Amino acid sequence: MNDDFPAEAAAIVQQHIEDEHGYLSWLNTRVDAIERGRIVMTIPYDEKLTNTVSPPTIHGGIAATLIDTAGGIALRTMLDDPLSGGVATINLNVNYLRRAAGDLTAVAEVVRAGGSVGVSTITVVSTDPEDDSDVAGRQSPSTDWQDAVATGQGAYRLFRE
Repeated sequence: MNDDFPAEAAAIVQQHIEDEHGYLSWLNTRVDAIERGRIVMTIPYDEKLTNTVSPPTIHGGIAATLIDTAGGIALRTMLDDPLSGGVATINLNVNYLRRAAGDLTAVAEVVRAGGSVGVSTITVVSTDPEDDSDVAGRQSPSTDWQDAVATGQGAYRLFRE
């Protein structure tokens, strides 16, 4: 976690996503890194999230959820009070690049946080479940991995307190 973003706020956001948020908690979503204007989040592979094909692949809606959530939370870090302000999705664009068969990790970065609207770009990569040396152990991944399975951009309404 970065000193530029309050550690207490980062811990609260992380706990909410990982333990308290119903849907995101059910997906076993984890916050890997959070700093002002950037977040890294992972949804681990789980058979319940797959399409019924052989070999199983992660349903595209899981990547879209990760793109939407990470993009919004990255913008929340730009608010004066990230815990009491709010963010709501205005528009979401998802581009699927290839099938995903392992953990999904999203890196979201803020493009602009204006007075009432913000934009984030997000890259989602997938690990190979058979390869323990893949990207899963990295704390601060880049957004230009060759393992990208989806990219997205979100526009969000910012509710500043």
